[in-house]
Amino acid sequence: MRWWFMPLSEHHLRTSIAVSDITRAVAFYEGRLGLRPLWSGPSAAIPGGSRVYACGGGPALNVYQSTTAGATRATLATWYVDDLDGIVDELAAAGVTFVRYDGLEHDARGITPRAGGGRLAWFQDPDGNTFAVEADV
Repeated sequence: MRWWFMPLSEHHLRTSIAVSDITRAVAFYEGRLGLRPLWSGPSAAIPGGSRVYACGGGPALNVYQSTTAGATRATLATWYVDDLDGIVDELAAAGVTFVRYDGLEHDARGITPRAGGGRLAWFQDPDGNTFAVEADV
């Protein structure tokens, strides 16, 4: 197999998440997750139908209104944190519900041991888009 340098590896990557109702999404992403919007703009023909949120010091998450919202059950983005217990407690206090999957071990708060070490917890936005918070300890 021939290895080659991918020019995209030199550029920042931003995750884009489709939502069915931008107003409801803003209430979740800003109100429950506490994300800070950097800017808003149109999504297709919807004025103000998108938001870009800062994470880790720069633009990282684009949320936009679309008819394709919630179309995947896969984890779309993961926040890597130092204090998983503290973050899970803060999110739960803000009304975030953590997902529990059959066949996996979860503690009372929904935290799961990660294969190979570490721990993580999953949650979903109002459209069922899945996210995780994860720590190495």
